[in-house]
Order: sequence, then structure tokens, then C-alpha cells
Amino acid sequence: MATARPNLCKDVQAMQRGAVLRKVKSRSWKRPRCYRLQEDCMSVWYNSKKAGNPRTAFSLCDVEMVREGHQSELLQSLAGEFSPGLCFTIVFRGRSGNLDLVAESVQEAESWVRGLRTLINSLQNMDQKEKLDRYPSAMIGDWFQKADKDKDGRMNFKEVRDLLKMMNVNMNELHALSLFEMADKSRSGTLEGEEFVLFYKALTEREDLRKIFSHCSADGQTFSQREFAEFLTEQQLEPADTAMETASALIDRHEPSDTAKQLPALTLNGFLAYLRSPEGSIFNPEHERLHQDMSRPLNHYFINSSHNTYLLEDQLRGHSSVEGYIRALMRGCRCVEVDCWDGAGLEPVVYHGHTFTSKIFFKDVISVISKYAFTVSELPLILSIENHCSLEQQRVLAHHMRHFLGDWLVMGTIDGSVPTRMPSPEELRGKILVKGKRIGPLLDALSGPEEDPCSGEVTDEDEAAEAEDENIRNEVKRKEKVTALCGPCSLAVGIRVAASQPLSLSPQVSKQSLAKELSDCVVYCKSVHFHSFHHSRQHYHCYELSSFTESKARKLIREAGDEFVCHNTWQLSRVYPSGFRTDSSNFSPQEMWNAGCQIVALNFQTAGEHMDLNDGLFSQNGRCGFVLKPWFMRTSVTTFDPEHPTGTTGFRPITLTIQIISGQQLPKVANSKQGSIVDPLVRVEIHGTPGDCARQETKYIDNNGFNPVWYETLTFSIQVPELALIRFVVEDYDMTSKNDFVGQFTMPLSCVQQGYRHIHLLSRDGTYIPPSSLFVHIRITED
Repeated sequence: MATARPNLCKDVQAMQRGAVLRKVKSRSWKRPRCYRLQEDCMSVWYNSKKAGNPRTAFSLCDVEMVREGHQSELLQSLAGEFSPGLCFTIVFRGRSGNLDLVAESVQEAESWVRGLRTLINSLQNMDQKEKLDRYPSAMIGDWFQKADKDKDGRMNFKEVRDLLKMMNVNMNELHALSLFEMADKSRSGTLEGEEFVLFYKALTEREDLRKIFSHCSADGQTFSQREFAEFLTEQQLEPADTAMETASALIDRHEPSDTAKQLPALTLNGFLAYLRSPEGSIFNPEHERLHQDMSRPLNHYFINSSHNTYLLEDQLRGHSSVEGYIRALMRGCRCVEVDCWDGAGLEPVVYHGHTFTSKIFFKDVISVISKYAFTVSELPLILSIENHCSLEQQRVLAHHMRHFLGDWLVMGTIDGSVPTRMPSPEELRGKILVKGKRIGPLLDALSGPEEDPCSGEVTDEDEAAEAEDENIRNEVKRKEKVTALCGPCSLAVGIRVAASQPLSLSPQVSKQSLAKELSDCVVYCKSVHFHSFHHSRQHYHCYELSSFTESKARKLIREAGDEFVCHNTWQLSRVYPSGFRTDSSNFSPQEMWNAGCQIVALNFQTAGEHMDLNDGLFSQNGRCGFVLKPWFMRTSVTTFDPEHPTGTTGFRPITLTIQIISGQQLPKVANSKQGSIVDPLVRVEIHGTPGDCARQETKYIDNNGFNPVWYETLTFSIQVPELALIRFVVEDYDMTSKNDFVGQFTMPLSCVQQGYRHIHLLSRDGTYIPPSSLFVHIRITED
């Protein structure tokens, strides 16, 4: 069917004609597919010999980048079979796997790479009005092709009924027939071309917006500039002194009618365009850019951090890949972990030691980091080096870092003196820090020429020691409990074990040899063992940091939360998942942020609520990976206790009121039964200090995921809004089993715009799923 077409370059035109490209999934699975760009320039479809009818390969909206040549591990492994000029990789947003393709000629590969990059760039630079024009057009074409079973270019009423089920709506048959007959202008009993567009527009009519528009407009047809300014002031809480200028600018930006613009006035279509734009989003667009003060010490920021970054799957048998580093860095991560072990041929490898996870070369990891370190953010990157290598291979680690990272690698303090405070993200812009162990005090290295040996000894307190500590504690507790229940005579061995180590509950500390070359790479992030907060104040420096398992951090928060907060005002803390999380699951980062912990390392490859929180916190400040902590977590005299925050002065508790009004074109549940329709409900969750954590949900709407309407109000009382995140979750209600996930959106409460707002939903892997959204009304009042 006809859709609006942009001006097309010859590469895009070639893509629309189609090409046979070989899809590569493994060394043995390489199959030809005929790929063709659709007329809307928004999606690529493919045919195969077995598939028959064409099907969607991917949407351009989901493509993050295109890499030429052997820039994936799979294509690199096939370098002897396919030359780099024939190969390219399409990288998708979120956690979706890449698409490796091999063209039949170098010219064809280059044409597709240029064409894809042209389209991606066009989408990224498209303003909201263009997106609103293009996305529905693309979706109409997509729906039409899926529903037109006999491929005759027209749809009868039965095909329309099947289409409605595909679109997540169980409409009354008489109502569906009336819409069908209204759109069938030719009276042919079928819909084609513009008739189907008319039918689709009738389906997507927004009665909820029409009500608001009619209520605020004097004539019910348009908003005058003054009426719109009043709406912006009274409902959207925009500043009153600039409301007229704001109204004029928004009319000029979003009103599609030139006639209305001349008045100036806003029509219903312009009102919809405004509400679906960034200005009408729940997320304040001012907070999407880098706007926070980046001149404070590094320990005054939350830092987007990854654990076991090399893993794409679980921690026992999962696949290790440089792709893990690329994905983390492209998502704004500023602290990645590298577990280093001795490899064959004096080449250190990276993998999860003593498991069946695959191995990759350290030099490949550092090479990839050098390419992607500052693609998304120019602010500093921390390499958390977990060193298990021999002295000889430690020197190789240092050589590779110096070779690939060059001047980016911080090898000395900024001013040549021992720091009394950590440098700021701004001072470290474009720099890479190494977190690891170091021989001796930093002062010795800055005192002039040294006569140090080529190696030294450092204490070894890695996560194995922390896990051993947990095991000892648990075993002692278990045997003490059994002894109490069964008596001393029956468990003599158990008593001896429990009694022999009643006070030795600290990690089993050993000594490790450390090469000076590797030691010298550690400047601002020297790893030191944590004994107590008092010990740290007496013996440690601002450029040293301690790592904690999640259970150790949780215990400290319970027992001395205010001391932990105070500790984190002057020193960095890293918290990582328990070694028992063999499935690469995550803990809630919120409880660690509540204590001011900066480096809260999560398994980025594992989607779910906890990664949603991480993505939500770091969605602000230009996604640079650094978020300034609240003021009460930056002052050395803080008395803030996350377990009991109400005693701290300076807080302004608030009441958050959310009216859930409606939903728009919610997606089908993955792997749902054919013909099944979503029964959506909305749950709103508050994540913050323990007293603020809460969740409420709406009733479910039966059989309507296309345009459900709730008009339900949820109210929350929040004591510490500076730390709170708000998470909107849409689920498919199920009476007999667990509800299925449909979509979510998570954000800091501080970034919320009040008034009538759209929430643009994300999939499980954190990518947008346009045009799926929620429409809400938000009010925040101080208590």
C-alpha cells in the first residue's frame, strides 16, 4: 500500500530493490536470505526458500549501529572463508543478538552499510512531528501486510477481524463492522490503500484527549494561544511568566495545520503531537542532557557499573565475549570488570575462573575498550582488574593496557602530588582509571626516583575470600544450631569445628605477588580490604576503595547505615553480586545507593526489575554514567541513615498522586497463544529508602491491549524524594498463573514532569516499543 516516502539516495533505493545476503549464525549455519527494505523505509523484510511469504527481519528503530568487516567474534572466526569487504554486522539496541551478514560482492556490502547508516542517521535526527508522521505510516503498512492473507492488496471484513486480534483488541463485531463500512468509501466490501488508513485512524481516535481538549477550549475546535498558555500554566505547571512564549513556540513546533499556525492556534492533532513529544513526556527533557555539576570529587557520584562484563549468559557455562564490553559501554557503563587469568602462549585470558565459561584474550578486551570507551560518554572509565595471573603475565596485562590505551591511561596524579581529595569527572574527562592492588603507598611512587624491585607482595582479598567468609559464617551458625538442638555428645566433630573458629570470621587473607608494571597502572582506585569504618578513617586515603559483597554491604547498612553514608562521602565503595548467583541474577541496587555506595556493579546481561532500576537512574544527565548524589550524601558531617531517614533535617516529604488514564497500542506478550489478547493492568512502584518503597496497581481491563482506559488514581507518600525511583509496569493479568510482562518505564522521581503526560514504554531488554505508551496525570505536593 502507498506510504509517504522520503527522498531516497541510491543506496536506499538499492535496498528497496532487495539483495541476497548470507545470514551467519555459527561456523556451520550460513544461509542465503533475500532482504528488502520496505517502502516506508522503517523496516526490512526477508524471504527464504522455506519461509515462503516475506516476514519482518528487523525494524530500523531497533538498530543501534552497523559495523563493517570482521567486527564480530563470529565473523572474525570466519575470516579465512569470507573477506572483510563482504561482511557487516547489524547491532540492535538492548540485549538482542546481533545480525551477521555476508554480501555477494564488496559493492553490495558497501551499499547496504551506507544505506543503513543513512536511514539510522535520518531517524536519529528526525523531529517529533516527523516521527509521528512516519511511525503510524510504517505501522499501517506493517499491519496491512500481515493481515492481507491472500496478498491481493485489499482486506475483507474477515481479514479485518483477524487483524484486530493481532492488534490486541477484542472489539464488538457490530462496532467493528460500522468502522469497516465507514472506511469502505468505494463500497467494494474491501479496504485498500487510503481506506485502510482511514480505518486505522478511526481505531486510534483518542477520546481521552478529546475530553481534555474540549474542556479547555472555548469553541471545542482549537486552543487559542492564550487558552493553550493557560493549560500549560494550570495543568502542566509551566512558569506563568513565560507561558505565552512557550505556547507560541509549541504551536509552531507541533501544529500540522498552516492555517492554525497563522492564528496562532492549536488543533486536536497539534495537541496530540505536543503530548506525544518530549515536551509532553513524563521525563523532563532538560534532564536528558548533561546538566549536573561534574566538578565535584569522584566519590560524590553514583557510577554506572557492570559485573562480570565479559559474560553474555550465566556464570557457570556462559559465553564470554568482547560483545559484553561493547554493549555495556554503549549503555553508558563507566566501570567494567575484567577477570584476568594465565593463558597459553603468554597471552592472558578473561573468563570466570574455575568454571566452564568460555575464554577470550585480554588483548582483545582492551582493544575493544579502546574503540568504545568514549563513544557514548567522555567522562572517565574505570577498569576493575581482577588479577589472577602470574608475574610474567601480569607484565603482559600492563603492556597491553599501555599499548592500546596510550595517554588515556592514568599513570600518575593530576598535579603530581598525593591527592587529598579525589579528582572530578570533569578533571578526568577522556581518562581511564585502573582499579586494582598496588605495591606500597602512593606517596612512595610520587617522591622521586625509585629503586623498587620488579615485584612485590600485596594482600589478596578477592571475591573468593569474601564468599569463603560467608560460607564460614553460615557453616558455624548451622553447626551451632544443630548442637543446640541435638546436644554436645552427638556432634563432637561439629562442635570442634564451630569452637575452633568462633572468632575467625574475617576472610582468609593470603599474599599475592604483584608485578611493578601492573602496580604502576593503579593510581586513584587502589583496592584495600575493609576492616571497619573506624579503621578506614584512621589508615586509608581518599584514592583507595573497598569492595563488598551484597550481603556484607547489606549487613553494614542494617548495623551502621549512617556510618556507611559518611564513609562514602570521602571514599569510593564497590558492591558486587554474591558468588552464589550462578544464574547471573542481580540484587536491588537501590538499597546500596541509599547508603551512598557509588560503584554498584550489576550483571548487565540479565534483564529484569533490578537492571530497570539501574537504567532508570542513569537515564538522566545525558546518560553519561555519572549521577550527582543528593546533598546530604556529599557532606562529611552528614547524619543521614537510610534505615531511619526521618530524623535528618532538610528533607521535604512529598505526596505523589498519579491518575492512570489510558494505554495506547500495547504489545502482545512474547510467545503468547495465537489469537490471545492482553488483559492489561498497570502497577506503579516506588523504589527508595525502606520506608518509601511501595507498590499499587489498577484493575485489569478485559481483552483490550489496543486502547484500554482506566481513570484510576494512585497516591504515595515519599519521605526522601531525592533517592526515589518510580517504575511503571504493564502486565497481562492471569487468574491462574503469574502475570506476563508487557512493558515498563523507570525513572528518577526528580525527573518527573507534572500534568498530563505520556509514558513511552520499554521492552524487557530496555528498548523502546513505539507507539506503545501510557497516558497519565501527575501531581507532586509538599507535605
